[in-house]
Amino acid sequence: MRSTTETTRRLGSAPDPATLDPAERMGVDELRALQLERLQWTLRHAYANVPHYRQAFDAAGVHPDDCRELADLAKFPTTAKADLRDNYPFGMFAVPQEQVRRIHASSGTTGRPTVVGYTEGDIDVWATAMARSIRAAGGRPGDKLHNAYGYGLFTGGLGAHYGAEKLGCTVIPISGGMTTRQVQLIQDFGPRVIMVTPSYMLALLDEIEKQGIDPRSTSLEIGIFGAEPWTEQMRREMEDRLDIEAIDIYGLSEVMGPGVAQECVETKDGLHIWEDYFYPEIIDPVTGEVLPEGEQGELVFTSLTKEAMPVIRYRTRDLTRLLPGTARPGMRRMEKVTGRTDDMIILRGVNVFPTQIEEIVLQTEGLSPHFTLELATRERMDHLTVQVEARPDCPPERRTAAAKEVSKRIKDTVGVSVAVSVVDPETLARSMGKLQRLHDLRTR
Repeated sequence: MRSTTETTRRLGSAPDPATLDPAERMGVDELRALQLERLQWTLRHAYANVPHYRQAFDAAGVHPDDCRELADLAKFPTTAKADLRDNYPFGMFAVPQEQVRRIHASSGTTGRPTVVGYTEGDIDVWATAMARSIRAAGGRPGDKLHNAYGYGLFTGGLGAHYGAEKLGCTVIPISGGMTTRQVQLIQDFGPRVIMVTPSYMLALLDEIEKQGIDPRSTSLEIGIFGAEPWTEQMRREMEDRLDIEAIDIYGLSEVMGPGVAQECVETKDGLHIWEDYFYPEIIDPVTGEVLPEGEQGELVFTSLTKEAMPVIRYRTRDLTRLLPGTARPGMRRMEKVTGRTDDMIILRGVNVFPTQIEEIVLQTEGLSPHFTLELATRERMDHLTVQVEARPDCPPERRTAAAKEVSKRIKDTVGVSVAVSVVDPETLARSMGKLQRLHDLRTR
C-alpha cells in the first residue's frame, strides 16, 4: 500500500473540511440524533406501506413506536434476499408506482431477480452519496472519469454516472466490454479517474500491455474499484502496474447501489459508511445476535431515507467488522470485505474463501492474478482444483514449482489439500462485470 506521504505528494493534501458535506463534519452525538430521527421515520414508513414489513413486525411482536433509541433496532426482524424475491416484482415498494422514477434489478442467476425502485428523491440521495464517494477517493470537479461499470439493470453504471456528474466530473460512459476500444479511449481522452470492477481492471491492464503501452504512462491517477471482494495484494498489483491510487468502494443494489461506503484516499484504512443515509450493524451470521463494535460478523444495513423501497436490517452476507472513523471521524468504518457467507466453500469441513487463494496466488512468483476454482465430487468426496494463469515471462520449469508452492501454502494456511494447475496466459475467461471465481461441478 502506498504511504500517506506518497499519496499526499501525488494527489495533494487531504480535502479542506470546509468543502465536505455537513454530514461529513458532524460529531458523533449529532449524527446519532439524526440517525434516530430518520430510523423512526423509516420504520413507520415501511410498516404503513409495505405489507411484508407489517406482517414481519407483527409476527415479531414489535411496532415502530418501540424504537426509542438506536439499540432498539435489534428487536426488529432482519430482511433477506429471499424476502425480496418472494415479493417479486414490486411487493417491497412503499410508494405508488407513479412516484417511482427508476427500476433496477439483479441478474437473477440463482432465482428470481431482486427488484429495487427509486423515487426522484432517492436518486438525488444516491447521486449525493456517490459524489461524496468519488471526492473521498480523490476525484475532483473537472476530472474526466472513465466509467466502465455496466449500465442497464445493474446499479453500478448509472450509480457512478449520476454521482460523477453531481460532483462536476466529465463522464465517459463506456460501460463494460469492448476492451480494445476501452484502451484506445483511455489513451485518446486522457481520463484521470476510472471506475470499474477490479477483475475487469486486470483485463484492461493485460490489453494495455498487449498493445505495447506502458500502463504507468497513461493519464489514470485514481481507480475506484468495487462490486466484488478484492485483497490488499490485488491493490498492490494494480497500483504497481498502473501507478495509480487503488481505492475501494462498497454498495449493493438492495440498500441503494454503489456509494454506501467509501475508502478515503488519504488513509486507505477501510471504508467510511455514509451513516446519515445507511445504519450499519454486525451480527453473528448463525444466531443473528448483534455483535460489539470491532468483532467480525455479517454486515446488516437499514436505509434511513429511502422512499420507494426502504430496507430494514438487510442481511448483506458480507463479512467485515465496524471500526471508529479516521478520515471522517464521525462516520464509522467497515473493514475491507474479503469474504461473503454465500461464497464460502466448505471443503471437507474447512471454510475456504476465494480471496484467501487470491492472496496466495498474488504472492507467488510467476503467476498472474487470473484464476478460477472448480469444485467437483470424486469418489464421494469434494475436491477443489485451482487453475491459475502464468505470467507471460514465466518459464515452464517455474510453472511447476509455482503450482507446488501454491498447493503447499493453501494446505499450510487454509488447512485443506487442493490440486493446482498452472495454465498458459490468456487461457481463462475474462470477466466484463462481476467476477465468478467458483464453478461448482459437484453432483447433488
